[in-house]
Amino acid sequence: MAAFLQWRKFVFFDKETVKDPAENGKNFVLPTGISACDSGRGHIVLLTCFQAYKLRVTHVYQLKQHSILVSVGQDEHGINPLVKVWNLDKRDSGNPLCTRIFPAIPGNKPTEVSCLSVHENLNFMAIGFTDGSVVLTKGDITRDRHSKTLTLHEGHSPVTGLAFRQVAKVTHLFVVTLEKVYCYTLSIKEYPKLELDTHGCGLRCSALADPSQDSQFIVAGDDCVYLYQPDERGPCFAFDGHKLLAHWHRGYLFLLIRDAKSPNKSGFGSRENSPSEKQLLTIYDLDNKFIAYSASFDDVVDVVAEWGSFYILTRDGKMFVLQEKDTQTKLEMLFKKNLFVMAINLAKSQHLDSDGLSEIFRQYGDHLYIKGDHDGAIQQYIRTIGKLEPSYVIRKFLDAQRIHNLTAYLQALHRQSLANADHTTLLLNCYTKLKDSSKLEEFIKTSEGEVHFDVEIAIKVLRQASYHSHAVFLAEKHDHHEWYLKIQLEDLKNYQEGLRYIGRLPFDQAESNMKRYGKTLMHHVPEGTTQLLKGLCTNYQPSGDANSEEFIPIFANNPRELKAFLEHMIEVEPRSSQGVYDTLLELRLQDWAHERDPEKVLQGEALSLLRSDHTVFDKALVLCQMHNFKEGVLYLYEKGKLYQQIMHYHMQNEEYGKVVEACKRYGDQDSCLWEQALGYFARKEEDCKAYISEVLQHIDQNNLMPPLLVVQTLAHNSTATLSVIKDYLITKLQRESQQIETDERKIRQYREETAHLRSEIEELKTSAKIFQKTKCNMCNSPLELPSVHFLCGHSFHQHCFESYAESEAECPTCTPENRKVMDMLRAQDQKRDLHDHFNNQLRASNDGFSVVADYFSRGVFNKITLVTDPPGSKGVSSLEANLQRDLLIHTKRNN
Repeated sequence: MAAFLQWRKFVFFDKETVKDPAENGKNFVLPTGISACDSGRGHIVLLTCFQAYKLRVTHVYQLKQHSILVSVGQDEHGINPLVKVWNLDKRDSGNPLCTRIFPAIPGNKPTEVSCLSVHENLNFMAIGFTDGSVVLTKGDITRDRHSKTLTLHEGHSPVTGLAFRQVAKVTHLFVVTLEKVYCYTLSIKEYPKLELDTHGCGLRCSALADPSQDSQFIVAGDDCVYLYQPDERGPCFAFDGHKLLAHWHRGYLFLLIRDAKSPNKSGFGSRENSPSEKQLLTIYDLDNKFIAYSASFDDVVDVVAEWGSFYILTRDGKMFVLQEKDTQTKLEMLFKKNLFVMAINLAKSQHLDSDGLSEIFRQYGDHLYIKGDHDGAIQQYIRTIGKLEPSYVIRKFLDAQRIHNLTAYLQALHRQSLANADHTTLLLNCYTKLKDSSKLEEFIKTSEGEVHFDVEIAIKVLRQASYHSHAVFLAEKHDHHEWYLKIQLEDLKNYQEGLRYIGRLPFDQAESNMKRYGKTLMHHVPEGTTQLLKGLCTNYQPSGDANSEEFIPIFANNPRELKAFLEHMIEVEPRSSQGVYDTLLELRLQDWAHERDPEKVLQGEALSLLRSDHTVFDKALVLCQMHNFKEGVLYLYEKGKLYQQIMHYHMQNEEYGKVVEACKRYGDQDSCLWEQALGYFARKEEDCKAYISEVLQHIDQNNLMPPLLVVQTLAHNSTATLSVIKDYLITKLQRESQQIETDERKIRQYREETAHLRSEIEELKTSAKIFQKTKCNMCNSPLELPSVHFLCGHSFHQHCFESYAESEAECPTCTPENRKVMDMLRAQDQKRDLHDHFNNQLRASNDGFSVVADYFSRGVFNKITLVTDPPGSKGVSSLEANLQRDLLIHTKRNN
């Protein structure tokens, strides 16, 4: 219960007397004899304006949403009240049209009407009587045949107030008597009744509040004002005094109270012919708990609201209007009295916009700040967030060194997602300076809802303040992988955790972070880092295309782990990049060079990699030479067919046996090896007779060098005596003698054959040829004419010749042999200019002299030069001319 004496009083209304514009601004005078009045639909209805009843009007009800007026009055003497429904939009002889008339008598008992209420949907009308009865009309109240009437309530106490309450689809009817308060539920067929209270009120002392008060039913008793819900009694207010009238409009409760100095009168009797009395009209704001206006009036007839103002009708014929001040004016009045809380509540109830409310909060906050109430001030400033620039508040509390209050404001700023990076930095600095770990954790470990701050800025600030655990929590929660790893590896030195975290990242991020932190991790956790890199480059999930060669620099100071990584790569992925194989070869060669290898395991590993065809020849050769890996160098020389390099390698290492062995192995591919070996041994001053003899034997067998060149080569060796080459020279001379004899024999044979051929040619040129053949050389049958004879001595039947001969000028029998000779001649002519072919043959042949002789016989080296006398010069001698001519003729004959 709230005592109204504690409520502040304000003058939020301006009182004026209503002027009559028709009377040049004189005071408006009410008609005499007003019996009832109401307002709505832009009307103030005073029931003396038209002849509604023959005798008198007792009650009138103007609907707010329809131009319908319902009245109760008498047309005859006695107790026989009539209900009339008027349509104000239609006229009948100048008066409103009456659409319905019916008697208002409960149960045919003559009873006076005490109150009237009509539902805005025009489907319900309730009439209260002095005998305690309530009659309900259901249906279209404007027509007789579309409605029915029933007695809803019966009692012994006069009915003093009725009110319909409509919320959603539920309709209630409040009934109040002098003794009790009831509520009927009309949306249920049986119309159930609930008794809400055991005390009532006088006539016109009840009203229905608007939805701002949840449409509660207001009952104004002499001691208190009660508010009722359909199922229970609500709050009550201790407004003392005898109530004459209760009215509700636009959030205000109007109470008309008899002045204590006025004589006491009954609250239920007629208001006619009563002496004038002073009455106090008070306007209450129940939401904000203050009195908006209070003034005394003389004998008020009624209070009505229309056109945004309130009108007070007095019995002396005056009409006063109360016009409410605008919201800003009311707020300024409150500001002057520093009533900021009340101003805030008033602004909310008046639905002031957010900008206006924010300004009130700011002023209230400034007021509290000046008074030194920093805690209260910060709460008001928090309510300005979103409208007031945060720097306005932050500067105040930074200057005042009120870090707790500043923290509260910054927290609220973040909760509303209006903080920028600077605000986040400032808030976190406040936490760290206060060393308030609990608040800090509460701030960063927000629930699953939206994050209200810049996460990256928060991580930076926390890291700078050495709150590393909080920083890594934020980084992990919000997937700031780089920051998480930076803090774990650079600040906390937690390398194992950093490695674990990278192993959980998606492929792209895991790859980039391993390239960034791989060297650090390899230095501190080499085994785990190697295992992660193996997985990253082979079977990482989700998979990606990783180039293992790019991770090799990570192993700069960890050759053992690098070797394990590369061996894993070539085993799982044989088609790894070239750099993988090159690096692995270098590692294996380093191991071979620096470790003992009695079982030649390391040597075998290096050779197996060389034989795998995955190494680049030049790089591998350089690596083998750098590490003096003899087996690898020789393998690569052989693979590259660099036989002379093999020879030189053995020569440099003075491996005489290896030199001879190389000649035997590769001499067929490169015959110069034997010559180089002979020269090598010839330059040696040691006793190399056995090796020289072996080399000479191969040279002699394959005729690789002229004897003179052999002698000249061995002449440089002081230990190579004649006995070393005696057998070689004897064998060579014997073979040459045999060859000379064979050549001379062939020469004699060719000369004899040539002489025989020349004699035959001469005989053919100078003597007649006698053909004595009797048989055909083709069919071996006796010759018959016609026949064909050739100078070669062959004869044929003409038909045999025509059948088998390919040419008329050639003997069919001699043609194959002649063709071979012609082809040979033709081939010699074609090869005459094949100089490259000649050079190749000369290099490849063991007997170059024979090749030169063969080409010389083909005329390759023949060149005919005719010398003529230039103009004006002296002629050559006749002897020189004859010699040139003979030489020319001789050359042509030979060709």
